[in-house]
Amino acid sequence: HVQLVESGGGSVQPGESLRLTCTFSETRYCMGWFRQLPGKDREGVAVMDSLGRTKYADSVNGRFTISKGNKKTILLLEMHNLKPEDTGVYYCAGEQYGGCRASAAFGVWGQGTQVTVS
Repeated sequence: HVQLVESGGGSVQPGESLRLTCTFSETRYCMGWFRQLPGKDREGVAVMDSLGRTKYADSVNGRFTISKGNKKTILLLEMHNLKPEDTGVYYCAGEQYGGCRASAAFGVWGQGTQVTVS
């Protein structure tokens, strides 16, 4: 059973930066970050496949960067120029099959980490 653990959330002021880390117990073909903003459905933020190809939501493109850490089992999300509308719970997820896109059915999820921008 694949386990994911997120860390790095916190409270920052607008314009500041945060880095989220997700540690997978096993690497997955497709790994991504999602978020649930207050009162809204969970949405995709960024995904990366095993070849390093990435896709971003329009709302974060140019401000957020998804990458692998020094191990293939570590997924990072660098968030810059944070805005109050980025406030929410951020989740990492992984999927082994199918296309790597935010709309895919990800099979394993982390517990979430809170990001507050105010």
